[in-house]
Amino acid sequence: MNKLTAKGSWNEVAGKLKQKYANLTDDDLLFKEGKEEELLGRLQKKLGKTKEEIRTMIEKV
Repeated sequence: MNKLTAKGSWNEVAGKLKQKYANLTDDDLLFKEGKEEELLGRLQKKLGKTKEEIRTMIEKV
């Protein structure tokens, strides 16, 4: 499994994702250490994208 990596702090990344996808909430973007799969699952359900697409999107933000 690839480790989820993001440039900058998670708060910055979450803010940028919320700007890009207005339907995301703070609860959708709640990230806890070791709970990557839960985060990816919530985003996958909400955005209708694959987990790999979401990983790539987060890494580019």
